[in-house]
Amino acid sequence: MGLAVFAIVAGLAVLVWSADKFIDGATVIAQKFNVPSFLIGVLILGLGTSAPEMVVSALAALDGSPELALGNAYGSNIMNIALILGLTVLISPVLVERGVVKRDLPLLLIVTGVAAWQLYDGVVTLVDGVLLVLMLIGVLGMQIVLGKREQVAAQLADTTATAEPANELSEAQVKSSTVSLVIGLLLLVISSRAVVWGAIELATLWGLSELIIGLTIVAVGTSLPELVASITAARRGEHGMALGNIVGSNVFNTLGVVGLAAVIAPISVSSAMFSRDVLVMAGLTLLLLGLCAVAVMTKRRFGRLSGSTLLLCFLGYTTWLIQSVSL
Repeated sequence: MGLAVFAIVAGLAVLVWSADKFIDGATVIAQKFNVPSFLIGVLILGLGTSAPEMVVSALAALDGSPELALGNAYGSNIMNIALILGLTVLISPVLVERGVVKRDLPLLLIVTGVAAWQLYDGVVTLVDGVLLVLMLIGVLGMQIVLGKREQVAAQLADTTATAEPANELSEAQVKSSTVSLVIGLLLLVISSRAVVWGAIELATLWGLSELIIGLTIVAVGTSLPELVASITAARRGEHGMALGNIVGSNVFNTLGVVGLAAVIAPISVSSAMFSRDVLVMAGLTLLLLGLCAVAVMTKRRFGRLSGSTLLLCFLGYTTWLIQSVSL
């Protein structure tokens, strides 16, 4: 029991510290290469914090349990929007850029729609998996090209800017920031796993059921990297990174995690997953798009009222899930 408590305490401490290092490194890299913070959030934070889900899903498919990969991916998507983003904006409201509403969130909604269409017959085939992986490559390429194009356009439009570049950094600073980025990401993932392990050990000692442990401790624990990274970015004023982390993670989960698992082995699921989990995921994505659109049109931050709405959705979904499993 003492080791479990130590794992939780030490894991949380390292988690917070590594998130600071991770965001520090990502911010400097974005400044150095003139990359928008939202794009950094989508690519680096999104991919990095989704890496554990990709590994777990690939191993599950290799072990003959590809359906676990599907539950892992879609469960994480629901958690990211309803819990992670809800808590993030409740603690630190974020500014939403117009491009996120016009391009990025509609793209995520399309990706979610494709996932729902593939699952309508209860099977994700090898062809479906290849299609998802190809879509992921296309989405990432489009994000990079459009992100750089918008950055160049913004620089050209800023005719009042001084001749001195705002992102002039030494090579030593860039190398140091890269090291911080990599180390921060690794420690972010490892420390979150330590917290999950310690929490599961304590819950088992206290006699909690595996179902409750899985739906609460493991679900929240595996989302700790996204949670801490998003909150840290929002509190630092890196609003694009905070929101980009959620969008990027969900894109990677839907296309990369499920696609990779389906390429390894076809996935068959029960009708309950489509009628409950997939529809909830799609509904939350649509709700997120609506809330962000309102924030942009009213020129207000995506803030506490929206965060409370998302958290209520998470509580409602969790209650529904527990009741449906216990029936």
